[in-house]
Amino acid sequence: MPDCVVAPNLPPTTSMDTCKYVMHADKQPLPSKDAHPTAQPRSAMPNDILAMATSSDPWSPAVEVGIALAARWGSHLTSCYIEPELRLVGGADLEPSVLGLLLQPRTDDGGERSAFESHAHRLGAHEASWTVTHGGLAPTLRELGAWHDLAVLERDMVEGVHVFDVLGEAMLGSHIPCLVLPPQWHRELAVDRVMVCWNGSIEAARAIHGALPFLQAAREVVLIDGEQHTLDDAEDRVPRFDPLNYLKRHHVVASSRQIKVAAHLAGEALLQEARRMHADLLVMGAYGHSRLRERVLGGATRHLLAHALMPVLMQH
Repeated sequence: MPDCVVAPNLPPTTSMDTCKYVMHADKQPLPSKDAHPTAQPRSAMPNDILAMATSSDPWSPAVEVGIALAARWGSHLTSCYIEPELRLVGGADLEPSVLGLLLQPRTDDGGERSAFESHAHRLGAHEASWTVTHGGLAPTLRELGAWHDLAVLERDMVEGVHVFDVLGEAMLGSHIPCLVLPPQWHRELAVDRVMVCWNGSIEAARAIHGALPFLQAAREVVLIDGEQHTLDDAEDRVPRFDPLNYLKRHHVVASSRQIKVAAHLAGEALLQEARRMHADLLVMGAYGHSRLRERVLGGATRHLLAHALMPVLMQH
């Protein structure tokens, strides 16, 4: 395990096993809570973070990453556990009153609530709460996403052939940035190098906006521009979003590189660019299409989720 530096707000009793999720102080992968507002606007930081827990012994990667982010940003952290057999349950037809009952906290949590709060407080996340839902991942993320600014989840929190359908319904329905960790993720979250996938869509613009706290902390940001301009672009019906100017206005200096590939090859082309620059984090819009009454992920989005070995921040 690489050397790590325990943040100043952690007690001296913090173990080396827990500190592996704390950001390296010399790399400064995330902004300090004391940073000057002109360098790191406080409004860009998530005030409420949701971590979708998959285990409590040991604490799952999403929980540990959520704690590290909440401690660094001074955010409130909600950790939510869903029983594995319920995670596949869809939420398209679930009544809000029914979901409200499903979100009622369990009284027989086996001490998980107090254990989680103690663990989070020990690592510097002083506002933390634990809840257990009895519904699927999609309806839970849609409901809790209404008052959270960022969700952290593990790509393998659901299994089987329908994994990406479940993740797709959850992310496309939540409308908040979702930080998706690859399987077996047990490393600190570094954001030295961030690759932004840009194609001119409103989803990509939302993802850039939602990723600002990570982008402002990165040492290198590369925007991969795959936008395909059309004749309609010249009509200027609405002001066009310029990602490089937007990032510069938010104190993010980014370089840009254009790629031109067929749509069905976009996912693999983006992964090749990410490997070439040794990206720590990918940022992209989550794109979907309708299939009967479900919303499912598009091909490039699904390919990146399936094969990326680094965290991916997505927003629909």
